[in-house]
Amino acid sequence: MSKNEKKELIIIGAGPGGYAAAFRAADLGLKVTLIDPEANPGGVCLYRGCIPSKALLHIAKVKQEAMQAAEWGIEFESPKIDLKKLQKWKDSVVEKLTDGLGQLSKSKKIDYIKGTAEFISDKKIKVNPVEEDPYELEFENLILSTGSVNVSLPGIEIDHKKVIDSKDALDLNKIPKSMLVIGGGYIGLELGSVYAALGSKVSVAEMTSGFLPGADRDLVNVFEKEHPFEALYFDTKVEKASVTKNKVKATLKGKDDKTKEKTFDQILVAVGRKPNTKTLALNMANIEPDENGFLKVNRQRQTKKKNIYAIGDLTGEPLLAHKATYEGKVAVETIAGEKGAAYDPKSIPAIVFTNPQMAWCGLTQEEAKKNNIEIKVLKFPWSASGRAVAVGNPNGVTRLIVDKKTGRILGGGVAGKNAGSLISEISLAIEMAATAEDIALSIHPHPTLSETIMEAAEIFSGSPTHISKNSSE
Repeated sequence: MSKNEKKELIIIGAGPGGYAAAFRAADLGLKVTLIDPEANPGGVCLYRGCIPSKALLHIAKVKQEAMQAAEWGIEFESPKIDLKKLQKWKDSVVEKLTDGLGQLSKSKKIDYIKGTAEFISDKKIKVNPVEEDPYELEFENLILSTGSVNVSLPGIEIDHKKVIDSKDALDLNKIPKSMLVIGGGYIGLELGSVYAALGSKVSVAEMTSGFLPGADRDLVNVFEKEHPFEALYFDTKVEKASVTKNKVKATLKGKDDKTKEKTFDQILVAVGRKPNTKTLALNMANIEPDENGFLKVNRQRQTKKKNIYAIGDLTGEPLLAHKATYEGKVAVETIAGEKGAAYDPKSIPAIVFTNPQMAWCGLTQEEAKKNNIEIKVLKFPWSASGRAVAVGNPNGVTRLIVDKKTGRILGGGVAGKNAGSLISEISLAIEMAATAEDIALSIHPHPTLSETIMEAAEIFSGSPTHISKNSSE
């Protein structure tokens, strides 16, 4: 494609939203230019987030389950950790997947530019290639998909050695004897779990009163019973981190306003992410973020400039890869002229890949209470599941949130082994407007963890098989 011709569609950012949009656009016959700093598509999720972290969490899970097996009569020696080999394996996973996306991009004849871009106007951008001089491109339509970056904290300087961020944590340069994770959200819990499994004594400091603010407590409680952490500091703010030669001292302030100092070998700052818009020169296109830095878009993901779209983390919570993918396809289908393309999900599943896992979707109990929605909570404890007990995970729980009158599934959650794989059935039920009766009458295979969803649904009719009739809230 010529640099001088007007581009039909430019996509800035090749993460799960950007590359999914590019691939869908190519399939619809659009000529696509995809711009990203990396050599291949993948974005933060694939290079420095979702995939490498889950690869390491799998390793952590293997070790934890090997140690747990001693309770069942199979005892292993303490596993030896080869950091270089772990790093090589994790990197090979990323390389394989990104290379695959690169080949797919070529096969779809997408013009891939390694570099960054910024607006000159609402119809033109300046491209900053990695290996060429900058040049300008005109466009008919453009999709912004630059994702998000780590949030920093005042008074805490990330030196990438003693005080690190999530990207540094994935490099596995060294396993510290002790670590403080600042932030009890999913990033902090996942990476903290990895380091704890690899031998570090990990503590967590969280400003709110528990892990995962916003998530329903019955799910979080399952993880809290089995968490791998050395110490927990809830309702606590980390005001300062002072780096010495070999240690880093954290100043912790509790809700009583009293401060205390704790010393660690390393601190991981994992307090969330914010939209990555700093280098886009949005003002040149007359686009302004809201007070939280997000871009306002309509159901087709259009900004106020109808030829400029925004998807993924740029458009607000939840900051999830699969949400970005969905939005990217909606934007492209709108550009291609497909009628009815709109972002209107009833359910967006969220998963925390700790051990045990936690997953939820749809309406939460907190949201139902806030909006005066009459619900019934159907909760099935895994202590009554033959499969859960057999695999040593009786502390799990499956629960459905249903309309009190109709039994329609409005939300749900799972905490326990493979919760992330189980949540899709509940999410599908929400999108299909299924009722508890629909699920209860769907025969589930035995013995499986998926049965717990059916058994929870049976509670609505007052006739559950393996628990008493009153096991609901």
